Amino acid sequence: MAKKRTWKFWTSRTILIILIFGLLWLVNLVWFKPFNINHFYDKVFVELALESPELTTSMGIPVIYDWSKDELDDISDIKQWESFNKMKEDYETLQSYDFENQSEANKLNTKILGFYLEGLMEGEQFFYHDYPVNQMGGIQSSLPSLMENSHKLRDKSDAEAYITRLTKFETKFDQLIENLKIRENEGVIPPKFVMDRVIDEMNGFVGANSGEESAVRTNILYTNFQTKIDELEDLSDEEKDDLKKQVEDKIQTSVFGAYKKLIEYFKQLKSKATTDDGVWKLPNGEAFYRYQLKQRTTTDLDPEEVHKIGLSEVARIKGEMQEILSAEGYVDSTKTLGAIIQELNKEERFLFPNNDDGRKMVIDEYDRILSEISAGLDNAFDVRPKAGLEVKRVPEFKEEGSAGAYYTRPAMDGSRGGVFYANLRNVHESVKFGMKTLAYHEGVPGHHFQIAIQSELEGVPIFRTIGLFTSYIEGWALYSEQLAWELGFYENDPFGNLGRLQAEMFRAVRLVVDTGIHHKKWTREQAIDYMVQNTGMTTTEVTTEIERYIVWPGQACAYKIGMLKILELREKAKQQLGDKFDLRDFHNAVLKNGAVPLDILEEIIDSYIEDTKGKTS
Repeated sequence: MAKKRTWKFWTSRTILIILIFGLLWLVNLVWFKPFNINHFYDKVFVELALESPELTTSMGIPVIYDWSKDELDDISDIKQWESFNKMKEDYETLQSYDFENQSEANKLNTKILGFYLEGLMEGEQFFYHDYPVNQMGGIQSSLPSLMENSHKLRDKSDAEAYITRLTKFETKFDQLIENLKIRENEGVIPPKFVMDRVIDEMNGFVGANSGEESAVRTNILYTNFQTKIDELEDLSDEEKDDLKKQVEDKIQTSVFGAYKKLIEYFKQLKSKATTDDGVWKLPNGEAFYRYQLKQRTTTDLDPEEVHKIGLSEVARIKGEMQEILSAEGYVDSTKTLGAIIQELNKEERFLFPNNDDGRKMVIDEYDRILSEISAGLDNAFDVRPKAGLEVKRVPEFKEEGSAGAYYTRPAMDGSRGGVFYANLRNVHESVKFGMKTLAYHEGVPGHHFQIAIQSELEGVPIFRTIGLFTSYIEGWALYSEQLAWELGFYENDPFGNLGRLQAEMFRAVRLVVDTGIHHKKWTREQAIDYMVQNTGMTTTEVTTEIERYIVWPGQACAYKIGMLKILELREKAKQQLGDKFDLRDFHNAVLKNGAVPLDILEEIIDSYIEDTKGKTS
């Protein structure tokens, strides 16, 4: 007689079967091709996060953060090639899924991820064609920024992880020097000015011109830790003092030791550097620049086409600026446009005091501008980011080499909102009539709107919530400047509008000078002169910008190319939809899909146009 099965038997059998299938699914997800393409999309991101503790920290990825908060990325040459080859395998896996049987949403996901991975694969021949340490970025500045901005200090465990990370600076910098030596042997050596900038920056960081003890106590890694730990109520004063002493010790030994070794390496490398600035000087440099332009703009425009677009836009914008100047009584046929703007920039009425009081006034004014525009966008947007926005000063240790402003995205776990960083090294560079435009670009409705909305997208793979395409991201921010003018935020403010046009001129000039340096073999000085003559920016500001384009070839071209494409697509929608065109719907179509290559953005807008045509009024 068969034994009667109890409910406990069937329950345990069911749980066992579920566990077996769950284990098979997990094994398949991690080590093999996932059954479901949606799982594959997330697998790519999860693997990236697991391999990059620094990415996990900077993005504030829940759960994974606590697993790896005491680790730094492995940047050894072997590890970087492993990651690159894994990426190639991921691309092959993506292509193995049946595209035609995917949903429309997944077809879009596959196109976006495929475009991104394919672009990386095309760069294999240029694996060492970059400058891992430069005045705009690199480990020497990004690691301290990561520790200050993103490493959480909520409790003793976080504090201990912070200290452990400080001990790992030496290993990280040793790996970095290994990578730099490979590039040195390949003939990829930064221009001489880059070395001067980074040596000065690092000497300042380790307090080369002051006593070492005082340098440790004033270093951002110490002051950041001290400020945040002192606020914790769960730690005793004795525990806080002990932790601060450990941080002080690790900065003095591990951190400063790592920086000094890198400084010495650059001092000896400097003898091999040249004053040639364009990447044309690198092995197969012309092909590398074409590749960079394609990656940055997500178009097939060649350097000559980009150069001509720049010249055309410079001429158009110059005409509009001269109309405003003429109407305001600033006419002088003996001076260049740039010279006239430079004189305007020095007028007392347009300047804040160049001191700490002035710095506070600048931050307060940005806050006021952002509050004003945030309250007046209902006719243009029916989607808003949930994350807040804060305006902060660029950390002093990196002010000199940093751009005039930049934005950092909110943390994924909601612990930190977006931040608009303003460079206040010289308050007189924050000219009043240019502040609106910068706030709209970095904040609302520019980067903060787009990037925060993208990070909050629901029902899409994780990689879709990350900005992967510069031309879209920067194109939107530049489009936002013009949109604010169209919406009336410069009404009765001719000098504010002049500031907007000056900012647009700045991006148009970039097309000319970037291609000039890397394609036409312009010198750094030629590019600086051209930019000063046409923008009205100071020589100091322009020098920082030109030096940025030298170490980030093609990146500066993404802004104007992206903006022109968004405007072109908006005009296309207006023409085809007529009375059915609604600006809010257009912005939804652009924003609710996140950053995409420009060709795919056109497909999205084409679909939005067809869907809108099909709707009854």
